[in-house]
Amino acid sequence: MQSRQKSSGSRPNVGSMVRRVQQTLDSIPVAAWRARADGFVEYFNKRWLDYAGVSLDQVLGWQWAGSIHPEDLPRVNDIWLQLLASEKPGEVEARMRRYDGSYRWFLFRAEPSRDDTGKVVAWYGTNTDIEDRTQALARLREMESDFAHMNRVSTMGELAASLSHEILHPIATARNNARAGMRFLELNPPNLDEAREALGCVVRDADRATDIVGRMRDHIRKAPPRKERFDLNAAINEVLLLAQSVTQRNGVSVQTRLADGLVPVLGDRIQLQQVLLNLILNAAEAMGSVEQGGRELVISTKQDHADALVAVRDSGPGIDPAHLDRVFDAFYTTKSSGTGMGLSICRSIIEAHGGKLWAEANEPRGAVFQFTLPGAEREITSTNAGG
Repeated sequence: MQSRQKSSGSRPNVGSMVRRVQQTLDSIPVAAWRARADGFVEYFNKRWLDYAGVSLDQVLGWQWAGSIHPEDLPRVNDIWLQLLASEKPGEVEARMRRYDGSYRWFLFRAEPSRDDTGKVVAWYGTNTDIEDRTQALARLREMESDFAHMNRVSTMGELAASLSHEILHPIATARNNARAGMRFLELNPPNLDEAREALGCVVRDADRATDIVGRMRDHIRKAPPRKERFDLNAAINEVLLLAQSVTQRNGVSVQTRLADGLVPVLGDRIQLQQVLLNLILNAAEAMGSVEQGGRELVISTKQDHADALVAVRDSGPGIDPAHLDRVFDAFYTTKSSGTGMGLSICRSIIEAHGGKLWAEANEPRGAVFQFTLPGAEREITSTNAGG
């Protein structure tokens, strides 16, 4: 009898252990929960229940899903099922309903608990309020967007005189072709073939002027960032037309080496063209001070695995090797009239698109700025994998 009593007393008291776990979860300063190995949630701590304004019985099992914002719920469910299948820790950001019906952003974290054999016996998780951080990041993104817009407006202002020539030239040509067409129609008999060709030239010249004005308007217009699939090579050619007068004025020879079959990229076309325009104008201005040797600008693209790689090479005076990364710092500039924001904004835009922007020395002289952009297919695959 004594032996049995001793044996019985040495057995772990499961109920007592569960109560201690619950007391621990209730004492931590964060919303927390515990689930079985199969994902059935069997306990929420007091902070979690108080925030949601519900009782424990109302959210056990899978009923907790009712506290998640309907737009976020499919993603949260997908990731939770992925964690259960992989038996690995993970996290996801989603909005959680408060007792008053409002929603706040939370970071959901889940960690598996294993026994001595490595088998998952339970899951423990926390929900951390990140609403303030999320709002701060949103304000930061808005400020970055404002800076990018100001930079575009400033750049287009610098190009205004040159672009006015680019616009007036096709207008003047269209006017001359229109007059020629009228003369062909006034002949007796009218020369309809020549008149038709002259009018076709009018249409092409008008389209060219409209295209230039449209690109100027796109770069000046303030609009929220948007993601779309587009042809990077075509976007580069459009930028070169905008910068043509500046490169010509600085005596710069422009070459393009654009890869055939480049995969489309996914991003904000105007923002990425802003990066290219900044790099091209910087290179043209740098080469404008070169007295000897050619002034050559080479813009190339190539496929780098799933990414697109863009390089802008110049034959200017180059950059001090000690300052290669510093040129991207905000307010750092080597120009007497520069603000030091252009390259900093460029790097922010590229990084926001999941790419990387860096500078290197060019051979035999000059600088090369390169950046990568994820291909649209890789971006889509990554998004799907993330839920």
